[in-house]
Amino acid sequence: MVNVKRYFIEKSMSLVKVDEYLARQFYRAGYSGVDVYRTPLGTRVVIKVERPALIIGRRGQTIKNLSTVFENYFGLENPQITVMPVDNPDLDARVVAFRLAVSLERGFHFRKLAFAALRRIMSAGAIGAEIIISGKITSERARYEKFRAGKVYKTGEQVTYIVDKAVAHALLKPGIYGVKVIIVKPQKTKDALSIRTLEEAGIKLEDYLPKKEEPVAENADKNETSEQQQEGEVKQVESQF
Repeated sequence: MVNVKRYFIEKSMSLVKVDEYLARQFYRAGYSGVDVYRTPLGTRVVIKVERPALIIGRRGQTIKNLSTVFENYFGLENPQITVMPVDNPDLDARVVAFRLAVSLERGFHFRKLAFAALRRIMSAGAIGAEIIISGKITSERARYEKFRAGKVYKTGEQVTYIVDKAVAHALLKPGIYGVKVIIVKPQKTKDALSIRTLEEAGIKLEDYLPKKEEPVAENADKNETSEQQQEGEVKQVESQF
C-alpha cells in the first residue's frame, strides 16, 4: 500500500531540490522559478527566467546538460524542458533580488542600487516594496539598511496572495551580503480606498446648497410698500386741508 503522505512529501522535496539547483546555477540569468508536471510522455519542466538565452545556451547545449542532470541526479523520467520569460521582471521579487546580488558583486554601491530598484518596482505599478541589504556594507561590523516605498503588508490575509518575497546572497571581499526583497503586487486589496467625484457619484451640488431668494422680487415688494406709504401720507396731508 502506497503511503500518500510520504508520496507528496517526496514529490515536494524533489521540486525544492530542483529549484535550489537552478537558483544556484542560473541566478545571473534572472531565475524566477520552476514548475514540474507529470505527463504520459515523461516529466515536463517549465523554467521561468528573465533572460532565457542564458539557459538555452549555444545550440541548446545547456538544455541538453540540464536534461541529463534532471534524469540522473533528481530522478525525473524523460525530462522535457521548456524555458519561458518572466511576464514582468520588475514585479518578481526573486528576479529583483538576484539582479541586486549580481550588481553588488560587480562593485556598485548598495544605496544607489536599492533606490534604483525601488523606482523601477513602483513605476511597474506595485502598491509597495521593501529592500533590506545586510552585511559589512559600511564598516567591518555587519549591519543592515532598509529601503521602503509605498504600502507594504507584513500581516493579514492579503499577504498570502499579493505579497512576493525573495532572498539572495552576494559574495564579496568583505564577506557575504544578504538581499531581501518584498513586493506588494498591483491588485485590489480589502483596505483599498478610492475617492470619487460628485459627477461620478451622481450627486448634484445644487440640491444640497441653501436656496437664495430672488433679489428682484424683494426690491419689487419694497417698492410696492414704499409707494403705499407715500400714498397714505399724501392722503393724510390732503385731509388736513
